[in-house]
Amino acid sequence: MRHRALSCLTLLLALAAAAWQPAAARLASPAIQLAPAPQSAPPASPPAAAAAGAAADTEAAPSAHRRAYYIEIVIFRALVALGSPEDWAAETGMAPTVTGGEAASGSNVGRLLELVPPSQYRLRPVAAILRGSRDYHVVAHAAWEQTASDWGTNAGFTLQQLGIDVPGLTGEVYFERGTFLHLGMTLDYAIAHPPAGLGAAPGTTFVLNEMRRVRFYQRNYYDNPAFGVIALVLPVPQPHPPGR
Repeated sequence: MRHRALSCLTLLLALAAAAWQPAAARLASPAIQLAPAPQSAPPASPPAAAAAGAAADTEAAPSAHRRAYYIEIVIFRALVALGSPEDWAAETGMAPTVTGGEAASGSNVGRLLELVPPSQYRLRPVAAILRGSRDYHVVAHAAWEQTASDWGTNAGFTLQQLGIDVPGLTGEVYFERGTFLHLGMTLDYAIAHPPAGLGAAPGTTFVLNEMRRVRFYQRNYYDNPAFGVIALVLPVPQPHPPGR
């Protein structure tokens, strides 16, 4: 629901305001940039690379299903209520929210290529902001490389496959490509002690079920009143053919 998403996003942006500088000063402040990339990866968001990423976002090349992508997610829970009481049990069977949808484009299923070690995470500064807050708690942080599934296949990877093993947290993450790139997730999180003010009993299961269009180098927010996800998608440089 829109008012719920805006509520969480507003508080999150307020939390980060002390650390995130205006765009003109951002390049000079390492504390608010994405973490430095490994030497083999491109810089976090140079204008040329960002433009190339935007082009690749809409390109429908025949070899697109073999292209590799870097995906990173930070899952966090709220320690204070970010919304009002609702019928939480009714949300379990709700259809996913799809933003920027399109027609189904095939049946190719993506492959999980490798899990990325924590030393190479790009959202470490963002996770540090959350950890330094009294209102949020980082539940999980993971990154991996994969190829994309075709749009409409609904083929994802479980949290366990992505190296996430948190009591009470289950679900899958989907990454699909049609004309555009979409990242989605269906997550169930049974929280032993939900934030006061949500009208939720101990052990209530909260559901985050959303698919949205994403662009390279942009932080993407998925949330409900109890927990949320910050996600980043980057292109993985393709190796040059021999002799090039």
